[in-house]
Amino acid sequence: MECKNQNRNQGDCNCTYPCSNKGICCDCIKFHRSMNELPAYYFPVDAEKTYNRSIEYFVELYDQGRI
Repeated sequence: MECKNQNRNQGDCNCTYPCSNKGICCDCIKFHRSMNELPAYYFPVDAEKTYNRSIEYFVELYDQGRI
């Protein structure tokens, strides 16, 4: 699979963690999926800064009405 539009994707990505997948969405999703996580894009800005990408954290935020 080839990811396209890396420059445009970087502008849409709210991830603050420094990694080589920034803007390469297919690699980012593949990485987080392998760790049973979600990419930063699914989290509000303040929650993203915790670097907690767990599905459980996402559900917790959803239950709180933050997502």
